[in-house]
Amino acid sequence: MLGAAGGVGLAAVELGRLLGARVIAAASSSEKLAACAEQGADACLDYRREPFRERLKELTGGRGVDLVFDPVGGPLSEPAFRSLAWGGRHLVVGFAAGEIPRLPLNLPLLKGASLVGVFYGEHQRREPERWREQTPARLFAWLAEGRIRPRVAARFPLAEGGRAIRALMDRQVIGKVLVEPGR
Repeated sequence: MLGAAGGVGLAAVELGRLLGARVIAAASSSEKLAACAEQGADACLDYRREPFRERLKELTGGRGVDLVFDPVGGPLSEPAFRSLAWGGRHLVVGFAAGEIPRLPLNLPLLKGASLVGVFYGEHQRREPERWREQTPARLFAWLAEGRIRPRVAARFPLAEGGRAIRALMDRQVIGKVLVEPGR
C-alpha cells in the first residue's frame, strides 16, 4: 500500500485489515510508519531507507503482493507494479505525488496482472444503487461499532483552509485534515 500514512492510505490500511488482508504499508518516515502500525498494518516499509522491491519480496516470501493500493502515483508506481504476484491487481486511486506514471504495457501481460482505475466519486455518480449497497451502510456500521477509527491529524477553521492545504502539500499530515465551516 503506497501513501499509507495519508488520510486515504490509513483508511485503506484499516479496511484492508477488516476485510482479512495482510497489509504491508509503505511510507516515508518512522513516524508515518508508526501511525500505519497503529491503524493495523501487519508490516511496514520505509521506502526512503529500504530497497522497495527487495523488501516487498522479503515480506511476501518471494511471491509478490496480490494488490497494490496506489493513491500516490509517481516514481514508486512502476516498482510496485513489478512487485505484484501473478494475477495481482494494481489499484490506481490518485496522483498525490503530482506525477502520472507511465507503465510499460508488457508488465500486465508478463504478470497476468490488472491495472484498475478506482474513481470513487465517478463510481458513486454512475452506479448510485451499487454504491449505496457497497459503501455507506457498511462503513457507518463499522464506524458505530468502533471497528474503524479515522485518524484526524488536524482541524482548521474555514478561514484557514489555505493553511490546511499547505500542510497537505508539504506532507506534514498523518491522516485526515478537517476544515470546519462553523469554527
